[in-house]
Amino acid sequence: MPKIEYAPCGDYLLPLITLNEPPPDQVEPLGRYARMRRAYLREHRPILYSQLLLSERLFPHLREIDEAARNRQATIANRETAHEIILAELVYD
Repeated sequence: MPKIEYAPCGDYLLPLITLNEPPPDQVEPLGRYARMRRAYLREHRPILYSQLLLSERLFPHLREIDEAARNRQATIANRETAHEIILAELVYD
C-alpha cells in the first residue's frame, strides 16, 4: 500500500494527492459534449465527479460521452438527409 504524505494547512493535515497526467502534446482538447458532461457532473453530481477524477477515469469517461454524442448526431443527420431525399423524390416524381 502506498504511503500517503500530508501537508500542514493551519491546524489540519491535508493529503498530498497527485494525479498521473499524460504529456500535454498527447492530450486532445475536450469536445463540446464532454465539456457539457463535465459541467453537469461538477454542478449536479459532485460525488461522482470526485470519484471519477480521483480514480483517473474522468477524462476517459468524458471522451466516451463526447464520441457517443457525436455518433448519435451523425446518425440523426444521416437519417434526416435520407428522409429529405425520399421526400424530394416523391415531390418531383
